[in-house]
Amino acid sequence: MFFKESFLAVRQFLGHYLDQSQDRESEQVTVEAIREGIEFKGSTIWILIFAIFIASLGLNTNSTAVIIGAMLISPLMGPIMGIGLGLGINDFELIKKSFRNLGVATIFSVLTSTLYFLISPLNEARSELLARTSPTIYDVLIALFGGLAGIVAMATKQKGNVIPGVAIATALMPPLCTAGFGLANGNMHYFFGAFYLFFINSVFIAFATTMGVKAMKFSKKQFVDKDREKTVQRIVYSILLLTMTPSVIITYNMIRQNYFETSAFQFVNQQFNLPDIQVLSKTASFESGQKVIRVSLIGQELSKDSILAIESRLPKYGLAGTKLILSQGFASNKEIDLKSLNSMMFQDIYKDNQQQIALLNKKVDSLRTVVSRYQQYDTIGVAISPEIKVLFPLVENIAVTKSVFSSVETGKLDTMTLAVVRYAKPMSKAEQSRFVRWLEARLAVKSIKIVME
Repeated sequence: MFFKESFLAVRQFLGHYLDQSQDRESEQVTVEAIREGIEFKGSTIWILIFAIFIASLGLNTNSTAVIIGAMLISPLMGPIMGIGLGLGINDFELIKKSFRNLGVATIFSVLTSTLYFLISPLNEARSELLARTSPTIYDVLIALFGGLAGIVAMATKQKGNVIPGVAIATALMPPLCTAGFGLANGNMHYFFGAFYLFFINSVFIAFATTMGVKAMKFSKKQFVDKDREKTVQRIVYSILLLTMTPSVIITYNMIRQNYFETSAFQFVNQQFNLPDIQVLSKTASFESGQKVIRVSLIGQELSKDSILAIESRLPKYGLAGTKLILSQGFASNKEIDLKSLNSMMFQDIYKDNQQQIALLNKKVDSLRTVVSRYQQYDTIGVAISPEIKVLFPLVENIAVTKSVFSSVETGKLDTMTLAVVRYAKPMSKAEQSRFVRWLEARLAVKSIKIVME
């Protein structure tokens, strides 16, 4: 009895918060909204072209903010959701139209990005580009949940920022721009890797839309016979499986590589922590299917017996069958090794510098946010003066600032909004109270301290 009551209580609680029937948009409005976003011609194509140029510039300059801006402009979600809607309501004309428009959008996107990267003097593959060349199962999940969020938002009256958020999360444009980069530079690995990511996003956003449409029980346009319906389902699930399989393999290899690197670096850090020896650089990689650890050492050379003893401890770290290659010594007959060491040294220095620059950039962005937050108070007094003149004519001057107060007893700091006010003549307490409440509402602050001149 207790479990039954608990189950009913939990069910009622979840139903209260998860029920979207009150906020649900009518089915007809939702379907029409998706249909309107499918067509790619005229101004929509021009918007797409400009958005592709912006995204390509962002990838070329490694600017995340520019890429996000381009994704907000892009209208690529329309035909993909149209395919999902068509599958969900058995509207085969809608599916054909969506496929045709998605094909047009894809061709224009790839050609535009290829043109940009052909004329761009910057042809180095930056991190934002490289991130789009090796899709994983995580990209599948992002597209799936992004698509579900998208269809729920489309079927809701209060859409808010969900659709732009889905466009950013699923990142449809950057892969197409990266594919254009691959074509422009003759790098087919980049082209196919990036295009595969775009294909993953498109397929699973469409599938998520289909799932959402079926879950919300949209009325079907055509009632196909059972055999045909099963055939369509088999084709859809086959495409999903074929699309997902390579990403699972890539993810497996990525996790395997990550696990190998972690174990290898732990092995090196512990086994080469020796007096008179310093590890200059270390790498862990797969070479022709063979696990290889390369370590460069400076200082006293290790004897063959010491090296064999260290190699014998590899299995303890889960590194059985791993090949250990050491570079050590600075004799004149080892000039090649010295050059290799110098190269590795510069790589390490460059890597450290890049990490330091990234950290400094984060700190600068954080400080800019803080400064801009405080700078806005410089103009607040001017901005609200016309309103105060009408509502509270007794107020002659006002200055608003953010101040930090320190408790004399405890030493605790507290930030408070402070308003310094000069009155033409004294205000009544009721009027002062009304003025304070108005300021708090107008400035969107919980409390404000008034100081009278």
